Amino acid sequence: MIDQQVSLRGSAARIPVQPRTGRLLVLAAVFICAACGLVYELELVALASYLIGDSVTQASVVLSVMVFAMGIGSLLAKRLRSHAAVGFGLIEAGLALIGGSSALVLYASFAWIGESRFALVGFSLAIGVLIGAEIPLLMTLIQRVDRQDAGGTVADLFAADYVGALVGGLAFPFLLLPVLGQLTGALLTGMVNAAAGGALVLWVFRRDLTPRSRWLLIVVNVSVIALLATATLLDDDFERAARRAVYGDEVRVAVQTDVQEVVLTGTGRSSLDLYLDGRLRVSAQDEYRYHEALVHPAMDGRHARVLILGGGDGLAAREVLRYPDVRSVTLVEIDPGVTRLARTDPALSALNAHAYRDPRLTAVTADAFNWLRAGRGGYDVVISDLPDPGITASTKLYSAEFYGLVAEALAPGGRLVVHGGPPNARPRTFWTVEASVRAAGLSTRPYGVSGRRTGFAAGPDRTPDRMTDRTRAPHGWGFVLARPGPRAPALGLSPRAPKLRSLTEGVLAGAARYAERGRLPEQASTLVHPRYWEEP
Repeated sequence: MIDQQVSLRGSAARIPVQPRTGRLLVLAAVFICAACGLVYELELVALASYLIGDSVTQASVVLSVMVFAMGIGSLLAKRLRSHAAVGFGLIEAGLALIGGSSALVLYASFAWIGESRFALVGFSLAIGVLIGAEIPLLMTLIQRVDRQDAGGTVADLFAADYVGALVGGLAFPFLLLPVLGQLTGALLTGMVNAAAGGALVLWVFRRDLTPRSRWLLIVVNVSVIALLATATLLDDDFERAARRAVYGDEVRVAVQTDVQEVVLTGTGRSSLDLYLDGRLRVSAQDEYRYHEALVHPAMDGRHARVLILGGGDGLAAREVLRYPDVRSVTLVEIDPGVTRLARTDPALSALNAHAYRDPRLTAVTADAFNWLRAGRGGYDVVISDLPDPGITASTKLYSAEFYGLVAEALAPGGRLVVHGGPPNARPRTFWTVEASVRAAGLSTRPYGVSGRRTGFAAGPDRTPDRMTDRTRAPHGWGFVLARPGPRAPALGLSPRAPKLRSLTEGVLAGAARYAERGRLPEQASTLVHPRYWEEP
């Protein structure tokens, strides 16, 4: 008992505060560092999903690599326990620099190199190793402050760590991302991380430091904070330069909405390109080929009431509204930022023929799946103009359950048309869409049309490919036309169809053969068993 009291007094004498206060300060540092660590993790997942796509795969890569690296970091930290104070201070400075700059470097590698997967794995490894080394060193430091049983110390440390992770996890989507953006949010998080780690060591454990190590920590932490602060000040210039590298020199509008990044390039209607989250959604040079093939075969029949799912750019609505006997069009778009641009941007509104001014069109801001669950129905035509399917948020909009809701929304004799991606370039994806539509009890007629020669992967959801020949062969677009009942719908044009630029009865005659030649016996995708994945 006497030896324990002497040990406690000796331990307390080495810090400038009472043991209880020192313990609280260490736990506060654990809380802050854990929050920062989770922000780095979520930042990597979010940015990788945005730049690379397939959010499930990117999240799995980041989380699995990072957890593995944390184990390595814990083992490596054993060598630092005899120098726990200076070791922890240097680790936090390194974590602040690497984690704070991770989003910047990841975006730069995508913009100027065209590949960010290797950077993603590298940052996941480095951040994981540094986070894994924190707890063993903090365990050593907190026992120097206030000795207690190991079980109680571990419980306190992990409680502070988990609560900090909770705060960081909630702060990222609700505060950092919408208010500061991905780049600035990561940089400021790094500054907070460096300040918290440096302050704990340089104040509470300063008597454990030699003069040389004290000055080393001061110089390192000040340098890290200065670098991150400078990068924060230059953040806007960097983002503009990176955006020009990705989108070219004619960026007119760049908006981060609550849903996605929206970028408009081009000087006018004829040169306009619309990007959503870095992927080319609309190109004025050939969008009419896609939208004519999407809309007009579905309009062959009764089409008084039309429902468009997605298509906030107004271009599918433009084609629908060319039929004078259309009485009403309901457009369901999740992102009000896209519909706002489609209404107000001069080039985009001219391209969609000012569709939003037509009194027959009603725009609804909602998730299409939830909106259909409310039981809306009686539509003669449903047009699904959504991004390409993948293991992302859009997967549920290509599931058998979703098409079941669409089938309930169709009037007797109604028709559904779905954009399913290029049947030749991504055949498994396309035929999974077709199988999912059939699983909802609809009879299908798959068809496809070829696209123009371009440097982009053809389709409404395309990513610039600067590493390949801009004159490579086109992939085209694939669609699934469907209706209730045992017979597949006929593929043709309505007698009331307006004059079209690219789509003719002759084109449609070969459209089914274009798709069918690559048929694969795929299974339906469901909410609990999604079957979409990236194809080479």
